[in-house]
Amino acid sequence: MNFHETKTLAERLELMSKISDPFLTRAEKIDLEGGFPFRNIEDLKNSGYTALTVPKKYGGMEISIFELVCLQEKIAEKDGATALSIGWHMGFIKNLSEYLTWEEDLFQKLCMEAKKGALVNAAATEPKTGSPTRGGKPQTTAEKQGKEWVIEGRKTFTTMSPILDYFIVSATIKDTDQVGNFLIHRSCPGVSIEETWDSLGMRGTGSHDLVLRNVKIQEECFVEAFKPGKKKPNASLLHIPSCYLGIAQAAQAYAIQFAKEYAPNSISGAIIDIATVQQRIGEMELELMKSRHFLYSVAKMWDSASKEERIKLQPELSAVKHAVTNSAIKVVDIAMRVVGAKSLSMQNPLQRYYRDVRAGLHNPPMDDMTIQTLASSAIQKQ
Repeated sequence: MNFHETKTLAERLELMSKISDPFLTRAEKIDLEGGFPFRNIEDLKNSGYTALTVPKKYGGMEISIFELVCLQEKIAEKDGATALSIGWHMGFIKNLSEYLTWEEDLFQKLCMEAKKGALVNAAATEPKTGSPTRGGKPQTTAEKQGKEWVIEGRKTFTTMSPILDYFIVSATIKDTDQVGNFLIHRSCPGVSIEETWDSLGMRGTGSHDLVLRNVKIQEECFVEAFKPGKKKPNASLLHIPSCYLGIAQAAQAYAIQFAKEYAPNSISGAIIDIATVQQRIGEMELELMKSRHFLYSVAKMWDSASKEERIKLQPELSAVKHAVTNSAIKVVDIAMRVVGAKSLSMQNPLQRYYRDVRAGLHNPPMDDMTIQTLASSAIQKQ
């Protein structure tokens, strides 16, 4: 069954559960080898999932932010790296369709390519600028030569780089203070991927370096100008906390199943009946319950808000990522305490959940920036 044959979120969640079941069995090998989930991404493309955020006027389903976070969460329960990877593509199309800062003809062309399975992600982080959300000016440069732009630079953390078709590259325009985004196809001469990704967590995201050497693109591929660190609220970034929520739920499920089955001879029955184990399971459930309610309510708030109201939702969007990610880290830690030393085995998924979930601290927005945003919001209200 294809996602385009579904009519309700319940149907889509059921279909996603079936599609993503094999992701769990593939995750261990990909993690150990530092590989990339090619088959997982191909399965998602073939199901029509990667086109779900394409606007209806271009033949897509234009799913809501709430639907997106629910589906992303379901993927993450099976493999966090796959969820985080595909989430960037899904979110990018969704965010661009809501603000439409590009020339419409070019965005329509990208959407038509997405319907055929093309994948896109932004390439914004650089070695000397850090996270682009902090406002660093790109050292990657763009120079106009005739009717072409020539791009030179290197981007780090280019998630899903082994399989991306399009890169949205931020660059400083030479001899100006202007910064802009440029649409670059993988096939352009001078585009290459340097396999540098050796992270402890989220090893399967393929977040290698994108290297651009004398890359020439047409002038219309300069898609937008922007001020670093001054972008509008982006609800599509809720795919990030949904990913870590999914991982945490997988950790809780594993811990409960383990507790039901583990029966050491030092006690009568399984450890699930021990009060301290039940206490920890309850603590996990509380964290997950708070996270689900917070994430879902803000997603629905965004979906029902007007354009003017959405501009005011940045504090809520930032707070959700902070709260859910840190709760997810706590849940995985508690799950490991339930399972004990066995959770540290490389054959045990909990050690992978532990490493993967901590990567959320380094996805935007960062915790310190979120707290500053909340402080500013609170002060302005008084």
